[in-house]
Amino acid sequence: MDLGIAGRSALVCAASKGLGRACAFALAREGAAITIVARTPGPLEVTAKAIRRETGVAVTAVAADITTEEGREAALAACPNPDILVNNAGGPPPGDFRDWTRETWIGALDANMLTPIALIKATVDGMIDRRFGRIVNITSGAVKAPIASLGLSNGARAGLTGFVAGLARQTVRANVTINNLLPGPFATDRLRANTRNAAEKTGRGFDELWTERMTNNPAGRFGEPEEFGAACAFLCGVRAGYITGQNLLLDGGAYPGTL
Repeated sequence: MDLGIAGRSALVCAASKGLGRACAFALAREGAAITIVARTPGPLEVTAKAIRRETGVAVTAVAADITTEEGREAALAACPNPDILVNNAGGPPPGDFRDWTRETWIGALDANMLTPIALIKATVDGMIDRRFGRIVNITSGAVKAPIASLGLSNGARAGLTGFVAGLARQTVRANVTINNLLPGPFATDRLRANTRNAAEKTGRGFDELWTERMTNNPAGRFGEPEEFGAACAFLCGVRAGYITGQNLLLDGGAYPGTL
């Protein structure tokens, strides 16, 4: 399927690896010019070169912390008028809420709620003026089914979800959609880190926990980042203009609810 976004410009955050990288690749395969942002220059350049080599599209790499004002300014200087914005940032660490200070909470809110809102604010009016825009926020399956140890993520991402629910109904008339992608367990460094943390706390082996969680998923496996990237690219395509304010859960059926 031709998604109709060849020649469009896309800004993809936290794109050097994992789900952000998969989204950048998927958009590039559709012919979009890509600006990718991540904190660490080395992996970022590796990803940029890999995208250029495979797709031949223009790729700009910006080494910056998107959760800071300076980082956002650098990203927007490189891609001032994106047609597509993919908001993404690493989730806060697991823990017990009794141990979290105000500063801990502010850090989580800055990364997973306020940064996406700031980037939406900086780009959405231009999209409205051009009568095309696609904004996808990578949040978490925890928005639908909170995970006790990920309280920081639960709270911050739920706040972003509520904000988007209102704004998305205001922008869609101008062909600007805003949606959220909610990943469940995908085979990424983030999942490996969380599994190692659980192994250390429980005294169980990493391989044991990894296999247990994988086999307990209704799909019998973890998601592949490429599957996530494909879903992101579809939401960014011209044929997805009637989809807005939605929370698309990609979890292999792990969430047991009907809504």
